[in-house]
Amino acid sequence: MTEERDPVVDTDFDAYVDDQLAPSRRIEVEAYLSARPELAARVMADLRARDELRLAMTSAEGAPMPATSAAARRLSRGLASRRHGRLLQRAASIGVLVCAGWLAHAAIGPVTEVVASTPPPAFVGDALRAHTTTLVRASMVSQPETADYDEAEIRAATGIVMPNLPNGWKVLDAQIYPSQFGPSVELALESPELGMMSLFAVRPGNFNVVEVTVDSSTENTAAYWQIGEVAYALVGKTDSRELDRAADRLAHTLY
Repeated sequence: MTEERDPVVDTDFDAYVDDQLAPSRRIEVEAYLSARPELAARVMADLRARDELRLAMTSAEGAPMPATSAAARRLSRGLASRRHGRLLQRAASIGVLVCAGWLAHAAIGPVTEVVASTPPPAFVGDALRAHTTTLVRASMVSQPETADYDEAEIRAATGIVMPNLPNGWKVLDAQIYPSQFGPSVELALESPELGMMSLFAVRPGNFNVVEVTVDSSTENTAAYWQIGEVAYALVGKTDSRELDRAADRLAHTLY
């Protein structure tokens, strides 16, 4: 007989977000979520809101941050429609108290502006380097481009599922590059609307759900996201809003 595992229920998601699960149970919950992207996205949204509030509480002084107030409002709205009511109610109460504390501090003393920025994940740096390498390859006669692109072969060799490309997009080069996380996939692409770009994909070693986010801090712009165990980045010099929309289209083909 095979041992029957305990089913994953709503209270497991509460405990997962609250860091109250044993490591073995966390693995079971993550395996359950990996097969259900929409549910995983909702749980990751709770984790993000929780972390925003924790970050806010570590600041000793400063003006009320709009992002923190927005996080508290999102949690409050979720009380009526989300499954994790008890967790959200506690977190929303914390957010309200944090905002109230900042307002009290502003009333009794000088306020200094606090500017918080979150650096992009490490895989984005690998994506930008891979894009630069691809451009160098394209300029070299001795490094012929390989336009043969076999999604099934890439998945079998790397465990990476590639998004479906829009009609009209052309694969100019397909390569497997090393990265700090292991083998990565790098596609040089040409789009009638956006021109030359590259699509990077890698397994960064963690389970996460990250919505499409744009990083314009370098010469090239990267629109990156993560679904489960695979992370992606669309890199180019095109308008950041256009790149964001293109990356969002690619991400939706993976659900």
